[in-house]
Amino acid sequence: MTNPKDYHLLCFDVYGTLIDWESGIIAALQPILSKTPTKFTREHLLTVYHDLESTQQQQTPDLPYSTLLSSIHPILASRLGLPTPSDEENTNFGNSIGTWPAFPDTVDALHRLSKHFKLVVLSNVDRDSFAKSNAGSLQNVHFDLIITAQDIGSYKPDRRNFEYMLDAVKGEFGVASDSVLQTAQSQFHDHRPAREVGIKSVWIERAGALMGNTGEPIFDWRFGTLGEMADAVERE
Repeated sequence: MTNPKDYHLLCFDVYGTLIDWESGIIAALQPILSKTPTKFTREHLLTVYHDLESTQQQQTPDLPYSTLLSSIHPILASRLGLPTPSDEENTNFGNSIGTWPAFPDTVDALHRLSKHFKLVVLSNVDRDSFAKSNAGSLQNVHFDLIITAQDIGSYKPDRRNFEYMLDAVKGEFGVASDSVLQTAQSQFHDHRPAREVGIKSVWIERAGALMGNTGEPIFDWRFGTLGEMADAVERE
């Protein structure tokens, strides 16, 4: 297939692609950061966060994402040399997921893309947190199928998550793997494992994104925003 419009289904990463999780995480860290005069760079904070998150996901793949975030919050504070957070602060950090903002182009682009594709979510999150995001900054946009790490019992980049998704879309819609496009920002979480199971991918290369983009990028198509992808599809 020579362009994205030849495909039938877009499988989305959410946090990092549709939702600005990096800004959301930084905002959710402000209560503990406000306790020190030390200034940390955004890159340092997100590097420490991503290291702790991915390690914990490997260690406890069945732990719901909001609980996982609560569990790494005090470790992150310790790594930064900050006072130990209270239980309430840890819980609030885990519960912040639903408040993270969507990128400005996301909702309009999803509505436009839904005229041409089935829209599926494959997210490293728990069901309740995604429901809060969808009712919040995603403005109740309709997805044809929602699959979370909680449903699968493992986190991306585990290839099982992509195999689970392919089985689900084949069963639900009769869509074969060669008609699926993984649409995501993170090379680590999405593009590399998608390639391992034979899925073509669209890289939404969000400007300034730090988490998940390491090494030589893998992609079949690349756009700076989801809005740019929707523009390209409509031009075809």
